[in-house]
Amino acid sequence: MAHESGSVRHTESGLPIEPVYGPSALDGWDPERRLGAPGGYPFTRGVYPSMYTGRPWTMRQYAGFGTARESNARYRQLIAHGTTGLSVAFDLPTQMGHDSDTPIASGEVGKVGVAIDSVEDMRVLLGGIPLDRVSTSMTINAPAALLLLLYQLVGEEEGVAAAQLNGTIQNDVLKEYIARGTYIFPPQPSLRLTADIFQYCRAEIPRWNTISISGYHMAEAGASPAQEIAFTLANGIAYVRTAVAAGMAVDDFAPRLSFFFVSRTTLLEEVAKFRAARRIWARVMREEFGAENPRSMMLRFHTQTAGVQLTAQQPEVNLARVTVQGLAAVLGGTQSLHTNSFDEAIALPTDKSARLALRTQQVLAYETDVTATVDPFAGSYAVESMTDDVEEAAVALMRRVEDMGGAVAAIERGFQKDEIERNAYRIAQETDAGERVVVGVNRFQLDEEEPYEPLRVDPAIEAQQVERLAVLRDRRNARAVSAALGDLRKAAEGTDNVLYPMREALRARATVGEVCDALRGVWGTYVPTDAF
Repeated sequence: MAHESGSVRHTESGLPIEPVYGPSALDGWDPERRLGAPGGYPFTRGVYPSMYTGRPWTMRQYAGFGTARESNARYRQLIAHGTTGLSVAFDLPTQMGHDSDTPIASGEVGKVGVAIDSVEDMRVLLGGIPLDRVSTSMTINAPAALLLLLYQLVGEEEGVAAAQLNGTIQNDVLKEYIARGTYIFPPQPSLRLTADIFQYCRAEIPRWNTISISGYHMAEAGASPAQEIAFTLANGIAYVRTAVAAGMAVDDFAPRLSFFFVSRTTLLEEVAKFRAARRIWARVMREEFGAENPRSMMLRFHTQTAGVQLTAQQPEVNLARVTVQGLAAVLGGTQSLHTNSFDEAIALPTDKSARLALRTQQVLAYETDVTATVDPFAGSYAVESMTDDVEEAAVALMRRVEDMGGAVAAIERGFQKDEIERNAYRIAQETDAGERVVVGVNRFQLDEEEPYEPLRVDPAIEAQQVERLAVLRDRRNARAVSAALGDLRKAAEGTDNVLYPMREALRARATVGEVCDALRGVWGTYVPTDAF
């Protein structure tokens, strides 16, 4: 294990480890070089000069299930075990802007995440968590503004000023049209809502990361590494153009943009992918948008290990997969990391498996020497060549998107979705033919799988949520809720920022479903072209 001696790290042999290796140790760096210095344009070697030599990445654990009370208990356990950032999973009704008592929510309440219907649920979810010290990421897209405002309202109740809140909302609805499907509104009003969030957070919650532009879900749908970063960065360009068109200066909002990528078991290509993505984004922000603040050019990102590569067969083998995937993310320079639990291909993680996933990150951070030096693969013949190759392939795909009129126009033509599906089919064929080995699935199988008892969600949760909603509606001021929703509809019909009336509606105890219904009534809902 590499260890510290003052500010100098040493190997097991007692030899010093340099914080940075490369030409900088001899003759300085040329900032225009393709590789660049750590923390300098084009950020190939990382967005910060010291990277993990000062402190490790943020260790997030993605969790949320059942009721707000159950999820809160899991969060408090994770914090006690050393988690430095929370990542909240919401159930499908919440993601789609429906209350738990609507017919469409039947059977889905609390299943793939926590059910949040109102500020009352958010208060329970965050109970006992120091919001001024914990960074919280919320995986929510179409209703992202609502969940952010609920978070702010609970902070206010606890005496935490909005300026002290720190976290991220995913808020990337364009990838929903491409790969995931939890959209509500058509693309144009969705982009308008995104711009409103940018403006609101700059004025009200300045430390909040207003969007996490996501390639993870495209990768889970079958995108290659080049497709993942190409389509993610193309979506990022669309968001920046929307904000600029709304009158915002690029350096006023771009420093708060962040990204979300997958990390697969193909370690070398994943490291190359992360390095290439940083380089492309830096160039786009400087050359297309004229960004001057270096932070506007930094591609800061969260990584999650590849859930799609985990198997229900011999699930303990997933511990090895997650370790390799987590290592790839760290060597690629991620800012925060979630490591999947080994049993996630079967059901929701148990307390033990979630703790093991966190311990995996802690082993990488504190028992290996990967945090002792910045960008260990810099100058590697293989990785540098692969970085160039991934960059070239991604840029070619981005040009095709541009030729169609940009990300939204390409989405409307089904381009990204078709490209991803073709790649997914290729992978499936290779796996079925045995050309792509999946340990325990098409090679090294067991004659009989060992029994495993997964975590189950109590079906009574839905009834509990329905009862909570009935109590809420009975106790609140119905006239105040109706008036606040009316103000929200007026803002949606015009050009005013919708987050201010939305916040007041939620403060008056309007539910997530009621707020989304008010917007549906003005903006309509999105129907994909292949649904006809």
